[in-house]
Parts: sequence; C-alpha cells; structure tokens
Amino acid sequence: MHYDALKTFVTLAEVKNFTKTAEILLMSQPSVSLHIKNLEKEFQTKLFERSPKYLKITPTGEILYDCAVQMITIYDQTKQNILEHHHSIKGALKIGASFTIGEYILPSLLLDLQKDYPSLELEVIIGNTDEIIQAVRLYKVDIGLIEGQTNEKDVAVHPFMKDELFIVSSNAHKLASIEEATIADLQNETWITREVGSGTREYLNHVIRSNGLKAKSFLTISSNQGIKETLIQGMGLSLLSWSVIERDVKHQNLSIINMKNHSFIRTLSYVYSPVMRDKKNVKIFISALTKKFTKE
Repeated sequence: MHYDALKTFVTLAEVKNFTKTAEILLMSQPSVSLHIKNLEKEFQTKLFERSPKYLKITPTGEILYDCAVQMITIYDQTKQNILEHHHSIKGALKIGASFTIGEYILPSLLLDLQKDYPSLELEVIIGNTDEIIQAVRLYKVDIGLIEGQTNEKDVAVHPFMKDELFIVSSNAHKLASIEEATIADLQNETWITREVGSGTREYLNHVIRSNGLKAKSFLTISSNQGIKETLIQGMGLSLLSWSVIERDVKHQNLSIINMKNHSFIRTLSYVYSPVMRDKKNVKIFISALTKKFTKE
C-alpha cells in the first residue's frame, strides 16, 4: 500500500497547494511532486490539472480521492484496533453531531465519558445532518449523531432516542396567549428556520407539507441560538427541540404555542460506517449513548 503517496495526494486535493501540502506533511515540495507523479504512473491517469494560477483535481482524481480517504482510514483504524487490543480504552474518538444534538444533548454524555475513561481523547465536530452524514461516509468522524433522515447506503443508522419539538414564539406574539391553537392559526405566518440540510429544517418542511400550511415567508438562520434571539425580538414562529428551548421557556424568554391535538416527535439516530463497527472506542460510545438516552 502506497500509504505516504496516498496521504500526500489526499492532502494536496484538500488544500490545493503544493507548498502548503509540504508544510502540513513536513516534507519537501519535490517529495510532494514525486508522490503525485508516482501515483499518476501507478494508475495511468492524470490526477490534477495544473497551471501557474490554479490546481484542479481531475475526474479520475476525484475517484481516487474517495477511495484513498477510505484506504487511509482503514489502515489507520487497523493500527488503532491492534493498539486497543493490547491496552485499555484510550486514544481518540471523533464524534460528529448535528447542531441540536451537539450543542444541547451531547455535552452531558461527554462529561460521563470523560469521567469513566479519562484517557479517551474526545473530539466533537458539529454540522447539519447532511454534513455529518458525509463526514461519517468519508471517515472524517468515527460516529455521527443526526436528527434527520438519510438514504445513504454506505452508513448504518440506529435510533437512540425520541425528541419532542414545539412551536415557539416571543411572549408578545398573538398566538402565545391562546389556550389551544389549531393548525388553521398557523397559516400565513413567518417561520424562522434552519438551513437546508438541517434535520430540524427537514422536519419543519414535513410539518408544513403534511398540514397544508402556507407560509408568509421564511427567514433562514444556520444557528439555533440565532433563531431564538430572532424570536425573542418578536419575529415569527419556529419549530425547535425541547432541549434547545428548555432554559428560555423556563426563564420566560420564549413562549410555547400550545397546539390542539398535535404533537411533534422525531427520532434521533447514531450513524457509522461498517468499518467502524468493531472499533473499541466506538463500541464504548454506543454503549454509553444507548444506556443514557434510550427509553424503552
């Protein structure tokens, strides 16, 4: 396996600069060029289009990139598995989490893990659901936690908890004082929502479509905190997880719109690539996750 050459190729594909690649990998620029030249000879294809002004990966380079990321990860994972076989739980665990989970649900679990496994190095990457799924698929994280759905065939999906969402507004909104609002009361409202690719946005779209709602307008903000601050200022409605709004509702910064005969419940899931299934650190994490959050 041409590990060093593949590592060099992947780095160059990501930073698109020979000098930066050499600096990152602590090697000379001629060595970077030699690795790429050897790979092009090995695969009998041109991997990059080069000019004085730009460096662009070719279509065959894109094919090699996805495979190279997987090969490097499998190689590194094998070394890690052998190390873990002879030692206690330690090393790194990279966790990808969608925003709601990463910011409001995951922290308490991280605290438990740090107490139980002090030698385990935890790293959390937060993004929307689509971003986390791609991070799992490309082995940029060991395991991902998502609030949306996925049809990605390269990952295994397992539910770990139910999450209830509520329609919320500022305390001054006209619906905040209604004892029980109906779906009809939600017509022609402004919705403050997350970006496309977010599990929360996907769920709101489902609620709007399935109930025949018409929105006056949408304001998209890629941050739960940004959405809450906008609501507090008096603009529109939003559909957010209880974990996101709990403190603000208790401190009377936001109001829940009480809905007649309607509740909004979704499933949160953990996802991983099959190659990560037997990694000891991943097993430890899944065990802790399901023990803490599964209510069955």
